[in-house]
Amino acid sequence: MLPMKVSSKISCQDCPLKCDLSVAIKLSGQSFSEARAIHANFKRHEKICKQGSPVTHAIYLVNGTAKLYIEGINDRNIILYLMKPPAYIGLLSFFESVHYSYSVMAIEDARVCMVDLDFVKELYLQDHDLLLKLNQAFGRSVSMIMKKIITLNQKNIRGRVAESLIYLSEFYGGLKFNLPITRKDLGMLSGISEENTVRLLTELRNENIIRLEGKELEILDMRLLSKLSDLG
Repeated sequence: MLPMKVSSKISCQDCPLKCDLSVAIKLSGQSFSEARAIHANFKRHEKICKQGSPVTHAIYLVNGTAKLYIEGINDRNIILYLMKPPAYIGLLSFFESVHYSYSVMAIEDARVCMVDLDFVKELYLQDHDLLLKLNQAFGRSVSMIMKKIITLNQKNIRGRVAESLIYLSEFYGGLKFNLPITRKDLGMLSGISEENTVRLLTELRNENIIRLEGKELEILDMRLLSKLSDLG
């Protein structure tokens, strides 16, 4: 586990966030202390988990946002998707591997709850409702990754950037939002270079498809942007 600032050691019983795990613990009749839950704070750009490091805890994103990405050769990383609460961090590695096959970094200051992984595995096998909920969350993660693979394999760079902007609009729930990631990150989300990302954003702005001032981005023509993404 990476260095972090532990803000509190808190019992799931006292936590105001009644997540799936706390409900499962209560129904199981087991002691909340067995979960050994801790809350930790991560600053913007700090890694919550690192590719290749051991998987020791189930991590739940309490607040803030994060990006899940593959660390490539020569810093050529690919962002698979973004995360916001409620979300399980590292769910793909719960049972698949003893080491993370990806990294997760805070986009903004974030707070997470970490629960002993072996304890979660026991709950998973005992509680049918928890099994279904974790499997559903796992399925959503796999679905997003499969969509990313199709995009990177079949779409040109203009279509990729268009899809990424639509994704960010859906993630933040509006046509106008502050771009939460750098131009380089947007390139990693689209699987292209930072230079091409800047050039394509300029083209979309000149074509009045988007408005971009500093970090504030507004989609002016969603119909045309969607067409660019579909035809990509």
